[in-house]
Amino acid sequence: MSVPKALALSVPAMAAALVLAAPAGADLAQDRALAERYAPVVRLVAGREGCGPGQRYVPIDVNRLFGQPTVALRGPWGNDLVEIGPTAKDLGRGLWGYHLDFPGNALQPGCDYLHWQQHLGAERTPTAYAHVVADPAHPGELALQYWFFYVFNDWNNLHEGDWEMIQLVFDAPSAAAALQTSPVEVGYSQHEGAERAAWDDSKLERIDGTHPVVHPADGSHANFYGEALYLGSSASEGVGCDDTRGPTVDVRPKVVTIPSGEAAARSSYPWIAFEGRWGELRPAFFNGPEGPNLKEQWTHPITWAEDWRSRSYTVPGGSVFGPAATGFFCTAVGRGSRSLVQLVANPVEFSLVLAGIILLALFLLSRTSWRPSAPLRLARRRAWGQTLAASGRMYIARWPLFVGLGVLFVPIGLLVSLLQALMLHTTSVLGLEAGHGSSGLVAFVALALGTTLTLLGLGLVQAATARAVLEIDAGRRIGPIGAYRLSIVRANRLFGALLVAVVIVSLLASSFYLLPIAIWLAGRWALLVPAVELEDVGALAALRRSRRLVRGHWLKVASLVVAGGGLVLLLGPVVGALLILATSAPFWLVNVVAGVIYAVAMPFVALTTAYLYFDCRVREELHAEETGDRLPAEIGLSV
Repeated sequence: MSVPKALALSVPAMAAALVLAAPAGADLAQDRALAERYAPVVRLVAGREGCGPGQRYVPIDVNRLFGQPTVALRGPWGNDLVEIGPTAKDLGRGLWGYHLDFPGNALQPGCDYLHWQQHLGAERTPTAYAHVVADPAHPGELALQYWFFYVFNDWNNLHEGDWEMIQLVFDAPSAAAALQTSPVEVGYSQHEGAERAAWDDSKLERIDGTHPVVHPADGSHANFYGEALYLGSSASEGVGCDDTRGPTVDVRPKVVTIPSGEAAARSSYPWIAFEGRWGELRPAFFNGPEGPNLKEQWTHPITWAEDWRSRSYTVPGGSVFGPAATGFFCTAVGRGSRSLVQLVANPVEFSLVLAGIILLALFLLSRTSWRPSAPLRLARRRAWGQTLAASGRMYIARWPLFVGLGVLFVPIGLLVSLLQALMLHTTSVLGLEAGHGSSGLVAFVALALGTTLTLLGLGLVQAATARAVLEIDAGRRIGPIGAYRLSIVRANRLFGALLVAVVIVSLLASSFYLLPIAIWLAGRWALLVPAVELEDVGALAALRRSRRLVRGHWLKVASLVVAGGGLVLLLGPVVGALLILATSAPFWLVNVVAGVIYAVAMPFVALTTAYLYFDCRVREELHAEETGDRLPAEIGLSV
C-alpha cells in the first residue's frame, strides 16, 4: 500500500517534533513536582482593622484581573485609556511603558482595594507562581522561585499592585536532580533586597519538613521568617517598620508552575511577557511595580542571591528605653510618609497648611528679642531668642573647640554599634537565639548597654561644654581635651543623676496617661548637668537643684531645650536628604554623614542648656523681672 507523498514527508517531521517535545514535557513535569514538594505556607496577619472581619490582602490569581471591567490598560502618552478589561493575550504583546489601572485612589486607599479584592473573589483562590530557572553564570545550581501578586501595597510607599517572592537554591543542574536532594538556602524578598537562611537554619520554620513558612508584613507584604516588628533603614530593607505580628492565619496557595523556557512560558501564560507596570502611574515610589520578567532574579537568580542579607532587625521588646525610641522611629517614618502622600495627593491644600505653620512659627519667633546676643559675660539674663543667638555665636566663633567636644560622640556611636553588632550577630547568648534580630534578653542587654554609653557620652559633652564656656568667659585658654579633663572628675555623680532622671522619665513615658508627667519632669530636670558640673552637687541633689532653678520658668526652659535639640536632630537628616536627592551616595554613607553631623552639633544643645542655667541662676539670686530686649544685671561667679 502506497503512502501519500505529503504524508510521507510529514512523518519524519512529526517524529522529530515528538522527540523534541518529550523532554520539554518531562522537564515541566519535574518542575511541577519540585514546586509542589516545596510549596510555601503563607502566614498572613489576620485582618485589617476597620475594613470588616478578616479583611486581609492575599496573593491572588492574576487571571482574575483579565477581562475584568474594573481594570483598565493605559498607554504611555499621559495616562491615555487603551482598553477596558484587558486580557492576558493583550499583555502578552509586551507593551513597554503601558500600565494597568485598578479602581481606587492609591494615595487615599481606605478599604477600597480590600473591598475590590473581595469583589474579584480572590480570597477563594490564593495563588503562588512557581518558576524553576538556572543561572548561566552559575552552572550546576538551580533556583526554585514562588511569586506572589497582591492587589495593593498599603505601606509607607502606597501603590497599586505588589509582586513579592521567595527563592530556594539547590546544588543541582536540573529539577530532576533537585528532587533527589534538599535546598541549600532560601531567600525571602524584602522591598528592594532579600534575607537569606540556610535550609537547616533555626529561624526558618518548615511544615512537614519541606514547606517553608513565609510571614508577609501587614500592608507591605515584605517576606520575613518570624512574627515581629522589623526595623528597616535602607532601600534594600525598606525605610520604616514592617509588622508580621499576630494574630495570623495560614494560607496554602495553589501552585501554578510557569515553564522555564521563554517561548513555552509566553504560550501558556501570555501575561508573563508584559513589560509595563502592574498598577497605576504615580510620582516617585508610588508607581505600580514591574512584573517578574523584568526583575534580575527572573533570569539570573543565583547572581541576585549573592546580595542577600543574612538577618533583619526587630524592635527589641521588654526594655525600659526601647519601645519609646524605636516606636518614635516607626511613627516618625510612617507619619512622614503620610505627609508626603498628602503633598502628592493634595499639593495646594498641603502647601497652604504648611505655609500657615511656617507663618505661625515666624510670628512666635518675632515675639522674642534676638539682639544683643552677647555670648560672653555668662552670668546674666537672656531672652528666649537671645539664648539661641548666643549659643549660635559662641559655637561659630569657636567652632574647632566645640566640634572637638562633639567628636566624642563619634567613637561612642561606633562603640555602641560594634558592641550591639557583636551581641546581636552571635548565634546564641545565654541560650537565646539572636541570629536574625532576636527580641529577647540579648536585644534588651544590647540596647541597654547602648543607651548607657550614649547617656554617659551626652552627659560628658554637656559637662565639658559648660566647663569650656566658663573658662572662655574667664579669659583662659581651653581645648577639648582640657575641658574633658576638668569635667571627668564629676562623671560618677553626673551619670548617676542622668540615670535616675532617664529611668523615671522613660517609665512614665511608657504610659500614655503618665506621658504629661514625664514631659513635666523632663523639663524640671533639664539643668541637672550644669548643676553637677558648676555647683559640685551630688546626683540626687542635682535633680533638686535643677527643679529649683526651673521653677516658674518651665515653659522657657523646656521650649529652648526642645528647640536646640530639634535643630541638632534635624540637621543631620536634612543634609542626608539633600545628599540622597543631589547625589548617588549609598545609604550607608548618607547615614554616616548624618551621624557625624549630629555628633559635632551636639555641643550646641549643651551651649543652650548652659546659657539657660545662668539665666535661671541670675533670676534666682537677683529676683529680677523681665527687661524686654536689654540684657539684665549680672551676678558674680564663684564656680
